[in-house]
Amino acid sequence: MGIKDLFKSGPSVEVMGDRDIDVPAEPINENQKIVDRLMPSRKKEETRSIKGPIGIDIGTVNIVVAQSRGKDIKAVRQLNAFFTIPYSNITRKTLSRDEIMFFEKNEKLYILGYSAEEFASTFGGDTRKPVESGLLNPKERESISVIKALISRFIREPVKNNEKICFSVPGEPIDRPASVIFHESIIKMHLKSLGYYPIAINEGMAVILSELTGNNFTGIGISMGGGMCNVCLSYLSVPVVTYSIQKGGDYIDKMVGSSVGEMAAKVKAVKEDGFDLSIEPRDRIEIGLHIFYDDLFSTLAQSLQQVLGSSDNIPRFSKPLPIVLSGGTVMPRGCKEKFEKALTEVRLPVTISEILVAEKPLFATAKGALTMAITEDSEI
Repeated sequence: MGIKDLFKSGPSVEVMGDRDIDVPAEPINENQKIVDRLMPSRKKEETRSIKGPIGIDIGTVNIVVAQSRGKDIKAVRQLNAFFTIPYSNITRKTLSRDEIMFFEKNEKLYILGYSAEEFASTFGGDTRKPVESGLLNPKERESISVIKALISRFIREPVKNNEKICFSVPGEPIDRPASVIFHESIIKMHLKSLGYYPIAINEGMAVILSELTGNNFTGIGISMGGGMCNVCLSYLSVPVVTYSIQKGGDYIDKMVGSSVGEMAAKVKAVKEDGFDLSIEPRDRIEIGLHIFYDDLFSTLAQSLQQVLGSSDNIPRFSKPLPIVLSGGTVMPRGCKEKFEKALTEVRLPVTISEILVAEKPLFATAKGALTMAITEDSEI
């Protein structure tokens, strides 16, 4: 069975728990596994019915997990963030009772996920990120501990040893000196310690597996997240060119905020509250969003010209290629048209047939990773 056969009927993605996931928050030690006994009893029957391979998208802003449920896919999402507060026994017990995700280390309590955002808002601070610009954050000493805790809270022990789990990794950045190797190795070692057989997949390739089934997995997949834009050119499911640029939604928020004298968090809130790039801007923040979306799309289009134009590996395609866009940064209406305009200003060595936006941009990478995991599992 090939990849295309697995999803030729076009599975739907059922979005579950796009706030805190269905795991109560009890304190964990760094090496402690999160097992099924921690699942709320009201959810046990549902979770037992979901077995088999897993796809996981570890992004700068979100972590998304996808599993198949019959012909459909169940996807859950959690904020990839944390916030620390001083340790006390009563606080630890209160957090446990209220089912807030956290762990304790070095006399601190690390609040995880969406709960971290709520704590930061309450205390007038900012959440901290274990992943920055698509890779483990070198500025945070506990980034590895936090990402391990978040992943462990997201997935249960495998039903069988060496269950397949496929996780997304970014392409090598072309605009800054950075390596994906450390990031990928840390994630792979942790998933293996939980009893899984981990498989890495390029993020752009995952988008292609998710969205270009009808085109024999041939085309260009672009995942535009908070920290990066990941690009993959694929021919018949073979990744020919992969790379990333370290600009994304966070870059837009930061640059707009600094330009108009507002906090990046406020800019992000405006962007995520029905902002529309297809209409004229109504205030300074919206003007800034238009400007820096144009800047991001221009940089992305120029990178396609640069990387594809200098590659010796580009096949001679018999027909034009589609480009599919995914990720949270393409959620505002009008992104497709903005990107199309940016492409008219560059010359690519391939002809583009159409620009598509993923049906569910936030979940496309996890869905593609699941596709790969199921395929690898069926081949064994």
